[in-house]
Amino acid sequence: MPENIDPITLRRPDDWHVHLRDGVMLAAVLPFTIRQFARAIVMPNLVPPVADVAAAYAYRERIRAALPLGSDFAPLMTCYLTDTTEPEEVARGYEKGVFTAVKLYPAWATTNSAFGVIDYDRITPVLECMAGLGMPLLIHGEVTDPEVDVFDRESVFIDRVLDPLRRRLPELRIVLEHITTKEAVDYVTSAGPNLAATITAHHLVINRNAIFAGGIRPHLYCLPIAKREKHRLALRRAATSGDERFFLGTDSAPHAFPTKETACGCAGIFTAPCALEIYAEVFEEEAALDRLEAFASLNGPQFYRLPPNDARITLRRESFTVPQRIGEGDRAVVPFRAGETLRWRLQV
Repeated sequence: MPENIDPITLRRPDDWHVHLRDGVMLAAVLPFTIRQFARAIVMPNLVPPVADVAAAYAYRERIRAALPLGSDFAPLMTCYLTDTTEPEEVARGYEKGVFTAVKLYPAWATTNSAFGVIDYDRITPVLECMAGLGMPLLIHGEVTDPEVDVFDRESVFIDRVLDPLRRRLPELRIVLEHITTKEAVDYVTSAGPNLAATITAHHLVINRNAIFAGGIRPHLYCLPIAKREKHRLALRRAATSGDERFFLGTDSAPHAFPTKETACGCAGIFTAPCALEIYAEVFEEEAALDRLEAFASLNGPQFYRLPPNDARITLRRESFTVPQRIGEGDRAVVPFRAGETLRWRLQV
């Protein structure tokens, strides 16, 4: 391991992909995101989905109402794309400053995605409108064909859907979210400036073996699912490379533990309580702490055409133990690396 650098001071980072949920769960998990991040791209896969301007505005107000007094955290809202989404609604939300981006879930690809896209031809008018506006499209990049192996769904999506889409609309600005494969890294690296990707903390740490270490580990199950070790290593190289097309997106996705520890558990890993500390560990292990600020604080704002944050945060080389659970009773959530001791700690 390289020589320690302590402390690390960065511009305050942003989370370019997070699930804040709603209601009681929102109140429970929001403090962990605002502790670390100034802004966050908020996923719209509630039930019903956040699929129009009114729903996005109302959800943003519920998030703001849950913030502590004096918080300057900014939730950046997204529109859930369906086969019937109207271009005019997307444009209206973007021009009013309610929508920051549009989120494409292939139908049945992940949690609460049943309302997602089935017919890609039907969404072409929306995508053409977005290309004209310069509005980002955020993609959960997996096919849902049952004949495609679950570990191949991302790479097949790139070949079948993403590459044809980009050839048809090269001016459309796209974020391929929570990438998990070497194929995705290579595709983004070979693309121009209109394609970027987010990388989660957990996909930098675990490979698919971890899900089955000593038995089934339901709290390590997420979608896209973790892949082989060669893919994890490719993600680590991409995240720590300094390439401005890769940036931080936790995909922190809380589920109450009874919905994870069950016969048919929900997909999602809750990293919000310790995401920055985990990223710092990874960058230290890769001898790239000098590139952490670009990945966490600069590359995302640059792609979204927003200014970086002026405020600073500090990480210290100070061990702390991740809580076993967050919350009480059947509403408790088990965080990623629960009970483990991390080497870095965010000073607040």
